[in-house]
Amino acid sequence: MAEKGPNKARFLSLPERTAYRRIEDVVGCKWSAAVLAAIGRGVTRPGQLERFIPGISTKVLNERLRKLLDYELITRHEFPGKVLRVEYRLTPTGRKLVDILEQLRELDEEHAQRHGSGAP
Repeated sequence: MAEKGPNKARFLSLPERTAYRRIEDVVGCKWSAAVLAAIGRGVTRPGQLERFIPGISTKVLNERLRKLLDYELITRHEFPGKVLRVEYRLTPTGRKLVDILEQLRELDEEHAQRHGSGAP
């Protein structure tokens, strides 16, 4: 919540709400964090990503990759040849987000261990 002078604001401002909606649009999807984490771990090709992330469909993967490209969290590199090869890489902003997501994952694991509910 934004602060104004010595008193805290009573509500989230429109720019803050808009920023939170944008963030939710990107990482609120259950697959976005997994796609970003996989790319952050060096899994860069679409087929590799599908195998690395159990349960993700080709359609959903492509939608998530487009969304992450639109938000400039990843870049797409094409390597021409007999068969076009495509690889995805994190941008500096994408790397920052992956670092934050990793911290959240670690926090979740610590919470699960403290409450005896082990990882799924």
